[in-house]
Amino acid sequence: MRVYLETFGCQMNELDSELVRGQLLSLGHEFVAHPDDAQVVLFNTCSVREHAEQKVYSRLGLAGVRKKQGEQLIVGVIGCMAERDGVDLFKRYPQVDLMCGPGELDRLPLLIDNAARADAADRSERIALAGNKSRRTATLQAAEDNLEILDLSRAFEPVANDAKSRSAYVRITRGCNKFCTYCVVPHTRGAEVHRPPAHIVEECKRLVDAGVVEITLLGQTINHYRYTHGTALTVDGHEAPQVGPGLSVFRQPPAAGSRTTSFADLLHRIHEEVPSLQRLRFVTSYPRDFGDDILQVMRDSPRICQYLHVPAQSGSDRMLKAMNRGYTVAEYLEFIDRVTTTLPDCTIGGDIIVGFCGETDEDFEQTCDLIRKVPYKNNFIFKYSPRPGTVAFDRLPDDVPDSVKRARNNALLALQNAVSARAHERWVGRSVPVFVEDIRDRSSSTQVPSGHVGLSVAGKLPTASSQVVSRRQLIGRTPGDLIVAIPAPDGAETLLGSVQPARIVGSKPLLLDGLLSAS
Repeated sequence: MRVYLETFGCQMNELDSELVRGQLLSLGHEFVAHPDDAQVVLFNTCSVREHAEQKVYSRLGLAGVRKKQGEQLIVGVIGCMAERDGVDLFKRYPQVDLMCGPGELDRLPLLIDNAARADAADRSERIALAGNKSRRTATLQAAEDNLEILDLSRAFEPVANDAKSRSAYVRITRGCNKFCTYCVVPHTRGAEVHRPPAHIVEECKRLVDAGVVEITLLGQTINHYRYTHGTALTVDGHEAPQVGPGLSVFRQPPAAGSRTTSFADLLHRIHEEVPSLQRLRFVTSYPRDFGDDILQVMRDSPRICQYLHVPAQSGSDRMLKAMNRGYTVAEYLEFIDRVTTTLPDCTIGGDIIVGFCGETDEDFEQTCDLIRKVPYKNNFIFKYSPRPGTVAFDRLPDDVPDSVKRARNNALLALQNAVSARAHERWVGRSVPVFVEDIRDRSSSTQVPSGHVGLSVAGKLPTASSQVVSRRQLIGRTPGDLIVAIPAPDGAETLLGSVQPARIVGSKPLLLDGLLSAS
């Protein structure tokens, strides 16, 4: 069948969609680029932000129009919205034919087959949701984890001159145990489950053998990865996914005689056992319990990118407590100090929520102070919106007016713009490796200084005084996740998906200007 798959939300969802695509392709389904050409339309949804949900509702409305006009169309909602809303989604959107939660994606092909065969009124065989059992039986579910099979059997075929297919995600944990009061993830993705390290390393090896240049490890709180060997085994004696330990385990040494792979151990193992991998990065880091052992592995491993995405969410201790974040501003700043001391070139990104329940002008000013103190390359700044299924939605009044949220959001964006400008300026004059991801039009030419010139397709270099006349730019990223724009040489398409040396010649708040270096 012809399938259209649209993804909303985070990197976890992007990986889920990649796994779904490989699974359905292997069964003979064909993917199309436009929903009008599809027999099956799937929406991989996110419940973290209201804006993403509104987009899904709009798409469902368009699909409903097509079905009312008589088209034979299967409409599926997968991911976090399906898990959170449950069968109520069928009642509100009768055009939906199937629902599949993020923990049940291995069952999606069967759901599609059932939707194609079953009577329109029979939906009992078109629902795969974990529901509340996702936490009650987490230990058993982890040991019998069919999603682990889906991860290991993924189909990945990088395409020549295609940067997107040269970068891949690898999930090391699923779910979350933190229960921040604004977040629905622990309810929709279930308890934290850690994959066996050998499985992760093997998946990385397969991806690199297939042509992948960069791998990003994914976990909701990735530095809490901890796998205790010998405690979770399949019936044939192989290691299986296991539920993550409680937070107290990070405040005491490992038990005598236990064999444990920490996150630092995992990073070191991938770096050493997959030597052809050019870049290894990870998201998202939790500021509490981030050990010096991780920082030391990053410092001593040249192919591990020195970039940390570590959300603070607020600069007010009162707000952090209301959010149940589990740390104070002082603890967050102590972590940042350890990062910048051990890794002076490490870049830092984060997330900030403005207008959370009860946030005062004083709370907001404390958040501004935090942003001034931390050398963030960027922050994703969001206005708080209540999410059904969270503690805040049920217990905390959303009492900050929307006009105040908008004003604070704009003020923080302006402040972050200035902080980002300083973080980018420090790279001017330095040479960096750039992973080339895209080619875009540009508006002006760039003077090329001696020693940093555009390469032609034949590898010949123009003279040092010549100008690059091309109106196109290469767009890429440094190991620190800084975006770089480079004048595109002839035959620039051959550089897509490769790592190229570049010299930084200018900066803007969210962009570096670079030139390809002569090799």
